[in-house]
Amino acid sequence: MPKEYPIDKLRNIGVIAHIDAGKTTTSERILYYTGRTYKIGEVHEGAATMDYMVQEQERGITITAAATTCYWRDVQINLIDTPGHIDFTVEVQRSLRVLDGGVVVFDAVAGVEPQSETVWRQADRFGVPRICFVNKMDRVGASMERTVDMIIDRLAAKPLVMNLPVGLESDFTGVIDLLNMQYMTFSGEKGEVMNAAPVPEKYLDAANKAREKMIETAAEVDDGLLEKYLAGVTPTIDELKSAIRKGTISQHYFPVFCGSALKNRGVQLVLDAVADYLPSPLDVKPVVGINPKTGEEVTRHPDVTEPFAALVFKVINDPTGMGKMAFFRVYSGTVGQGDTVFNPGKGRQERMTRLYRMHANKREAIADISAGNIGVTLGLKDSITGDTLCDLQSQVTLENISFPDPVVKLAIEPKTMTDQDKMGRALRALTDEDPTLHVASDEETGQTTLAGMGELHLDVIVDRMKREYGVEVRVGKPSVAYRETITRPAHARHRFVRQSGGKGQYGDVELEIEPAGKGLGFVFENKIVGGTIPKEYIPAVEKGIRETLDGGIIAGYPMVDVKVKLVDGSYHEVDSSEMAFKIAGSMAIKDAVAKAGGIILEPMMKVEVVVPEDYTGTVVGDLNSRRGMIESLEKRGNAQAVRSHIPLSEMFGYATDLRGMTQGRGNFVMEFAYYSELPRNLVDELLHGKSTTKDGKK
Repeated sequence: MPKEYPIDKLRNIGVIAHIDAGKTTTSERILYYTGRTYKIGEVHEGAATMDYMVQEQERGITITAAATTCYWRDVQINLIDTPGHIDFTVEVQRSLRVLDGGVVVFDAVAGVEPQSETVWRQADRFGVPRICFVNKMDRVGASMERTVDMIIDRLAAKPLVMNLPVGLESDFTGVIDLLNMQYMTFSGEKGEVMNAAPVPEKYLDAANKAREKMIETAAEVDDGLLEKYLAGVTPTIDELKSAIRKGTISQHYFPVFCGSALKNRGVQLVLDAVADYLPSPLDVKPVVGINPKTGEEVTRHPDVTEPFAALVFKVINDPTGMGKMAFFRVYSGTVGQGDTVFNPGKGRQERMTRLYRMHANKREAIADISAGNIGVTLGLKDSITGDTLCDLQSQVTLENISFPDPVVKLAIEPKTMTDQDKMGRALRALTDEDPTLHVASDEETGQTTLAGMGELHLDVIVDRMKREYGVEVRVGKPSVAYRETITRPAHARHRFVRQSGGKGQYGDVELEIEPAGKGLGFVFENKIVGGTIPKEYIPAVEKGIRETLDGGIIAGYPMVDVKVKLVDGSYHEVDSSEMAFKIAGSMAIKDAVAKAGGIILEPMMKVEVVVPEDYTGTVVGDLNSRRGMIESLEKRGNAQAVRSHIPLSEMFGYATDLRGMTQGRGNFVMEFAYYSELPRNLVDELLHGKSTTKDGKK
């Protein structure tokens, strides 16, 4: 049975970064040095403990967030290794929602890359304190100084430099620990032995200056330390640690360490920093929820004596066939194996059949789990990602987790009739696991469409359907998830009247519409006064409008960022019905959109291409031909990084094209940036293409 640590000795942390910065390699070293594993699994060999999915091992990337528990000094670390690829951003988002701290890994050659910025902003949104690890100091072109400057410029963050590298690239031998003013080297078969020596003479001047700056920055959050510093008194190590902990938890600054995870140098100092500077559950704000019965705010503290409250942040299907495994973070109270809890969102009781602590894809059974901890349960029937579990007698609903909308979709169909039912079961299971995966049925063609965060995301889903669920499917070409919106206010009134012998149908609706703010989706306001439409028919009007907008009005794509005001109407005492008002609302919104300057929006992607300098001109020319807007060119060692915004529709198959242009030496990353108006000539093409498809199917 795993040992229970007091709550002030818990650290719930995530390892987050851009793809290929070395997150999983760093996580593997953490597991090894903490004694959690007895050999280091390497990503490039497909043997990493935390990358346990077949798809991860084959591709050498992290796809799903893997959780484990390990111990360093007197601290229990609940660690989640997250993906770096933007297509799997759901894993980062839901992990950050329940974590108290983070280790952000940067590539010392590339510095702050696009996905580094994305995960940093996500951590900002959730208020997660972080420490930074500048990895790959042994690589050609590595620069600690440049990476620190990029943290300031690109992330608008204040770094607190804690290490200096000794030697660079192939000459990188160790780090100078500025806190203790020691030169740290790492020996033994896997760098497990730390050796402390005096700072080499040639680095002493730079180290003294860096330590002075570190003390000055650390003192900004501690008046006592600041007084000492201004008086010229050297603070003690404990005083410095206390101040740095305070500044880290308040996110006033972010301690920065350096090393090479692959070469086993510097990771133990990061572990020390996790124990010394990142918060326990007691150091972060208590969680606030809503009482579902009264609507009042409820605060739950990380205390085992308070009523039980937890948030389900991830659901996966147990590969052994024992049902759904739900990962949850306990915010207050304790829950035991076999206990019954309540899901206020579903209004149902759930039984915690079994409780586990995870180690990647292996489980350790536990009898109970208390406030501050992360655990897994088997047996939940109705609970999904974002649901609250709580005490039936003391109910609370915690804030849900929001996820981005998918931007790429493709059509799939089963190869045989046998695969038909299996496909349905597989899609239900996969959408339960992944809230960014959307499944829909095209009413015109009868096709099933999968929508996700990118080509790689959908490729992995199709691969999982085949391997895990035995479903063979035919796959169409990826297509873009366009949107529709309006550009100006408009007004419309529609009266729906139908007489057919017996009781007729009557609904009369008057609407005003206007553009809503970006990202607001659909906003409905009821401005009816004097009962011109009875209250019981208002929801039907809203439903008719919502369904029509979701189905699209211009070209069949969902219409977003529209504010609709229901301002007037009339009813008939005998003939009015919910159905009549639903139809009237639907027809009125169509009339209004026709007057409101409807446009089609296309997803724009933030793209960064890194190529050897010789190919820069060719790559930039190609990006321009794809309707790209070049934002900047930046020198990175002997390569150029080209940053741009490009329509998603122009980026399908780009990986192959880039390989051809650069003889396989270029690489790129992209992520969704925003929606932009589709040019008029392309709207005509899109509409013509859609109408041709429709006519061809008729």
